[in-house]
Amino acid sequence: MSREPEWNFEQEPWDEPPDETSVNLRAYFDRMTDAKLLEYRADWPDERLAEWDGNFKSDGALLLPCTERDVEPPEYRKVLEQNLRYREKVRGKP
Repeated sequence: MSREPEWNFEQEPWDEPPDETSVNLRAYFDRMTDAKLLEYRADWPDERLAEWDGNFKSDGALLLPCTERDVEPPEYRKVLEQNLRYREKVRGKP
C-alpha cells in the first residue's frame, strides 16, 4: 500500500490575504485522505456535501475549531476544489 505525500496546501500561495479561518480550512483539507477527497462530487446538493463530510452543524456551516467566521458550503467547495488541484500538481499530473 502506498503512502500519501505530506500535504501542505496550507502553505501554498494565496489568491487573497488569508484570515485564521482560511488557514484552518486549508489545514482541514490537508488532513483529509485522498480516498475521502476523491469521493467528492461537485454536483452534490449542500445536504449531501454535509453528510459526506460529517462535520457540518445543523445551521449549515462547517464545524471548524479556532475560526473567526463560519465556513458555508460555497467557500468549502471552492477551497476543496483548490485542494484537489493542488494535490494533482504535487503528484505531477496535468
